[in-house]
Amino acid sequence: MTQDIRKTAATQSWDKAGWRAYPRVQMPDYLDPAALEAVESQLRRYPPLVFAGEARRLKSQLADVAAGRGFLLQGGDCAESFGEFSADNLRDTFKVILQMAVVLTWGAQMPVVKVGRMAGQFAKPRSAPTETIGGTELPSYRGDIINGFDFTAEARIPDPQRMLSAYTQAAASLNLLRAFSTGGFADMHRVQSWIADFVGGPEAAKYREIAGRISDAMAFMQAAGVNSDTAHQLSKVDFYTSHEALLLEYEEALARVDSTSGLPVAGSGHMIWIGDRTRQPDGAHVEFCRGVQNPIGLKCGPSTTAEDLKVLMAKLNPENEAGRLTLIARFGAGKVGDHLPRLVQAVQEEGANVVWSCDPMHGNVIKSSTGYKTRAFDSILREVREFFAIHKAEGTIPGGVHFEMTGKDVTECTGGVRAVTDEDLSDRYHTACDPRLNASQSLELAFLVAEELRARREGAAADLAAKAV
Repeated sequence: MTQDIRKTAATQSWDKAGWRAYPRVQMPDYLDPAALEAVESQLRRYPPLVFAGEARRLKSQLADVAAGRGFLLQGGDCAESFGEFSADNLRDTFKVILQMAVVLTWGAQMPVVKVGRMAGQFAKPRSAPTETIGGTELPSYRGDIINGFDFTAEARIPDPQRMLSAYTQAAASLNLLRAFSTGGFADMHRVQSWIADFVGGPEAAKYREIAGRISDAMAFMQAAGVNSDTAHQLSKVDFYTSHEALLLEYEEALARVDSTSGLPVAGSGHMIWIGDRTRQPDGAHVEFCRGVQNPIGLKCGPSTTAEDLKVLMAKLNPENEAGRLTLIARFGAGKVGDHLPRLVQAVQEEGANVVWSCDPMHGNVIKSSTGYKTRAFDSILREVREFFAIHKAEGTIPGGVHFEMTGKDVTECTGGVRAVTDEDLSDRYHTACDPRLNASQSLELAFLVAEELRARREGAAADLAAKAV
């Protein structure tokens, strides 16, 4: 069945506005169609935020991840905010992702593909269309690109002008990220020193051994004459952006035709993904995403059936191209074994080329004893470990991790070496939507994932040695 779908999807014509004829969910109904069209028309005249060659390069690197020659690190804000946007916040999150990547590179002994939830993560799906506070019911906040966070009737009206603000902020973010990536800020020696700063406190003693090994490796390279002056790859990094392609008017307006290949590309971000609430095989979001050439992510939750996954893979990657499709598993701690094996087997039955990534955030949201929505560090780590264990049992590749995190010193998730408690949550709870890991928790998680990667690598080496005997 899915082979027929692949053939149909590969030959079926596609138009960037074609999604409008399909059922749509999790999208706003704008009150003024003329105002919406004016904004879309303006966005169509703006330059794309990213370029086709960058998206192709990311796809090539993700193909290496799918083959076990790389590892994907995807992280950033739950929902980017207009009010909290600043160069310092962007720098701090970028800095933590670089730190995490260095630690993961040590654990995996392979390149880490760095993708931020940045410069486009402005829209959020919601579990209910309205929310009630103090007896007042209003439309839900759906992200700054759609409506306002303030709990007022006026703020919650969808405003198409917000798309222009989102574009401006995304363009400024990308400008700064490109400067950070290539201008010396990302120098490997600088990043390594940041890691040493993290493990300097008494609460992080168990990570000092890993940090010491990374320092020794850097010192050896320096002594051997391999430094930022002689090896330019040590002074700059490839860094990509991603977001959920939820607001399709925005996505359509920024889609472009690549002048070198003649194929359509989403100009809003290097990688876009389809959420667990918008992955209907015959829905508008799948229809739009199937036609652009960018790498595509697909969130897979507990309700994802094997048959739906087969249909979605055939539609989104009809040529079965390596690096095109990343399956982002999100089940919740203790539930991975109930759902991931059947999806892994569905992929194997189809012979599909995919990257498997673990999102341990979305299935682990709880309400704390103090009333705050939070996530427990131990639950996040447990889901990651279950993800690795299932892939080991199935003989498949755990290709990456996907975290909601920030470089700010927030108190939104409990646990970690600095032991954020339920009572601490009110100190610095700044998220506009879901709770994020702070800088310390993010880096600690990278150390723990690195241990999983190292164990996997050593186990594979032992298996090869045993076979040789």
